[in-house]
Amino acid sequence: MKPKLVKQLRGQKGQLVGTLGAMASPNPELFDKVVNLCKRRSFVFPSAEIYGGFRSTYDYGPLGVLLLRNVKDAWWRSMVQMRTDVVGLDAAILSPPQVWEASGHLANFSDPLVDCTECKTRHREDQLDDPNICPSCGAVGKFTEARAFNLMFKTQAGPVEGAGADVYLRPETAQGMFINFKNVLETSRKKPPFGIAQVGKSFRNEITPGNFVFRTREFEQMELEFFVPPEQADDWYEYWMNERYQWYLDLGIPSDQLRMRPHEDDELSHYSSGTSDVEFMFPWGWGELEGVANRGDYDLRQHAEHSGQKLEYFDQGTGERYVPHCIEPAAGATRSMMAFLMAAYDEEEVNDDTRTVLRLHPRLAPYKVAVLPLSKKDTLLPKAEEVLALLQPHFMCDYDITQAIGKRYRRQDEIGTPYCVTIDFDSLEDDAVTVRERDSMEQDRIPVDGLVNYLEERLAL
Repeated sequence: MKPKLVKQLRGQKGQLVGTLGAMASPNPELFDKVVNLCKRRSFVFPSAEIYGGFRSTYDYGPLGVLLLRNVKDAWWRSMVQMRTDVVGLDAAILSPPQVWEASGHLANFSDPLVDCTECKTRHREDQLDDPNICPSCGAVGKFTEARAFNLMFKTQAGPVEGAGADVYLRPETAQGMFINFKNVLETSRKKPPFGIAQVGKSFRNEITPGNFVFRTREFEQMELEFFVPPEQADDWYEYWMNERYQWYLDLGIPSDQLRMRPHEDDELSHYSSGTSDVEFMFPWGWGELEGVANRGDYDLRQHAEHSGQKLEYFDQGTGERYVPHCIEPAAGATRSMMAFLMAAYDEEEVNDDTRTVLRLHPRLAPYKVAVLPLSKKDTLLPKAEEVLALLQPHFMCDYDITQAIGKRYRRQDEIGTPYCVTIDFDSLEDDAVTVRERDSMEQDRIPVDGLVNYLEERLAL
């Protein structure tokens, strides 16, 4: 690492403490409001609802899939597109037992499970307020002995069942990047420090899933494995803590609802010399959005030992050969989406009416622009469709002709659309439209031929 960069990274060490300030408090009412909004406005649906649902699985509706994609795209833009030291990967979801034996997941990836003999419910022992009292029925001293419950999903590959056909659904995306370290190193012309980034599905057979999409058995991760020379690991750990904390602030989460919490020594994984979590003030309290871990060289050494392959870097300039250390920022995409929704949710009184508005960052908003003809009369619709066709190559657009214009504005406010473009009867004469901004509700009259530039400047995507 160049001395200038070392100085820059070290100069950021005190930055996080100074950003914390006064903290927000839990708001249980917010949870019900956001969950209701998600169902009512097609963000999130219970999976298999027509069959009674399937616990802890969710389907992302027309708006939810856009919001979730925008969260992932914003992460990818920040972590890959805007950097020269990170490349992408999309590794397989299914993998053989050898991968998880080497990583330690087969032996250690488990939670302590207890059963209540009174009401037959199951609980994680380490999450009980009182290890002797069942939170479901209140029974005292009715728990079974704790037993380790492995969280990985196992299935069979091929036509013949048996141990030789066992495969696992990945519980994290990280291992796919570790086992591809050699491939990426040899083909990408990168050298440490460099990173491999991945966004994708992971699966964990959680004992106690809950809190809507916060903890589910099927979820999406956004992970970076950043490989560095051993002597630079501490500096890069500090760097990535600051980078990842700032990402949430830049996308609209208020500083009083966000904190960076270092793990205590008894929380650290055996391979980690330091881990810190970016946490958000959810309605029930602080919850993890992302962990940043200094993993050392554990993962590459484990896979090298079990595979017989050398997973190291040879510096031709110095003649040094070493196993890189790894800094891992690992975020939950679905958790982050939920946090952005809750941070953006707002209610205000406007003309004796409650206006619900999602003050989402424009980069995250499902629709950037809504095109709204003032009426459904045939004279207006062709002009509205012309404006829609003009905007669609540039922005994700909604087109709404149902109900009065005021109700349509409120509907767009509620789903977080930053700008509404209204085509009225004057538009047929002056070739201009009315543009309404979501947060201020201010309106401007803009010529159609200048509309794209006007919106691009203000959305700054």
